[in-house]
Amino acid sequence: MLVAQWVTVGLGVLAALLTALSLFPGSHWMVRLWDFPRLQIAALASLSGAVYAAAFFRGGALEWAFLATAAATALWQARKIFPYTPLARTQVQRSTVGSAKGRSLETRRHPSFRLLITNVQMENTEHERLLRVIEEAAPDVVLAVETDAVWARALGPLAPSYPHVVRQPQENWYGMMLFSRLPLLEARCEFLVQDDIPSVHAVLELPGGVHVFLHGIHPRPPEPIRDQDSTPRDAELVVVGNAIGDAADRPTVVAGDLNDVAWSPTSELFIRLSGLLDPRRGRGFYNSYNAKNPVFRYPLDHVFHSNHFRLVELRRLPRIGSDHYPMLIELSYEPDAEAAQPEPEEEAGDGERAEDRLEAQAEAAATGDDRPGRE
Repeated sequence: MLVAQWVTVGLGVLAALLTALSLFPGSHWMVRLWDFPRLQIAALASLSGAVYAAAFFRGGALEWAFLATAAATALWQARKIFPYTPLARTQVQRSTVGSAKGRSLETRRHPSFRLLITNVQMENTEHERLLRVIEEAAPDVVLAVETDAVWARALGPLAPSYPHVVRQPQENWYGMMLFSRLPLLEARCEFLVQDDIPSVHAVLELPGGVHVFLHGIHPRPPEPIRDQDSTPRDAELVVVGNAIGDAADRPTVVAGDLNDVAWSPTSELFIRLSGLLDPRRGRGFYNSYNAKNPVFRYPLDHVFHSNHFRLVELRRLPRIGSDHYPMLIELSYEPDAEAAQPEPEEEAGDGERAEDRLEAQAEAAATGDDRPGRE
């Protein structure tokens, strides 16, 4: 009984310590890693507190302190993820426009488009599974990341249906390809922060002549195996967020595997800098990674958009053999939505926070500390 009691206390204390660690502003992976499993940490704190109260509680002062700590931990974590549950208020309104699925560009009466994003996992050889998912989902635009030369050849059958293509296959897990049925008025590949991490930037022309500015990104993640911190990821999100925020008011979409969760300090800063909306708020997590591990699963594949759009459809698609699920979204361009969907406002100090991240990346790049596997 004593062992079980101490294990219960230990798990509760662990949940509290991991929560406290995530509050630090540093970029080290040991800190930023705990931005991800907020649901799991909340569950651990709740379970340990409940078990202790039911099985071991005798009314002592330290016991009350432990229960209060467990409750505070669970409530704080729940507060962070609550906006992404169906209990919260939606940020993006549902459109009354019917889906464009199956309609040719020429017969559409409304400027909307369907976007599929997928991290294919470079080592994944089940190419046909993705092709079948794309055929069933019928997107207008496909953004695929982690595409190497093998994947570039495997996705060749998309060319007849998606004549507008941006190709940047790479062998380092950061290749990227964009396929579009919609005309691309501008399309370019850039290396915003690191010379081996590409991003795709294009202007889509919707039916009716509406221009949409699409940014496809896949920054380098924080992770312990290569002792990689979050500095380059944070800087890339700041660069993109600043560029969008500084541009004139225009329809904009940011999509890709951001290697971050929407409730992290970096993603929250990006949303405020860019003024973009998150269609998952009030609807659910839409966890896309890890497709092979149902316990530790997080929303890493994102679509953020300006308030020119309402949501027609948002869903997670079937597995394709990758460690990520593909995600599908359909957005309807509706200019009157701007009044009903206000942009997120910047907070005091956001400019300084953004500049700090850019300066940290500049310093890391100068010494090589922004690269994985450094010694």
